[in-house]
Amino acid sequence: MSGRENRSALNAGGEGAVNWEKATGIAYGIGKSRLCERRLDLFRKGVEYARIRVEWQLSAPEERLGMDERRRALHNAFIEACESMAMDMREEGEELSWKSELGCDRKEIGDFACYIHLILGLVAR
Repeated sequence: MSGRENRSALNAGGEGAVNWEKATGIAYGIGKSRLCERRLDLFRKGVEYARIRVEWQLSAPEERLGMDERRRALHNAFIEACESMAMDMREEGEELSWKSELGCDRKEIGDFACYIHLILGLVAR
């Protein structure tokens, strides 16, 4: 990918696209939950998906083919973790406006996983 294509890809996204403000707001909403184990599971699955997404981006096309099934499975696991977190928070009577903010678009949920990785990395310094 050329520098111009890379910049375009980084700046892509419509109105509903996940950006820093939206991602930190969603992460804060999840982070307030008393459901510590569920929250950590969601964050771990997000980080695991974000890692393979980056590896996929850095890989040659022939390597990507071998990664697609696992990448899709990790993406699905992260989406399921978000759904489970929302259901459990609802059952506990916790506030979950983050879920409507996140929405249901697979790509945006995957983007949010990358933001989780970034946020956790910055918090850990």
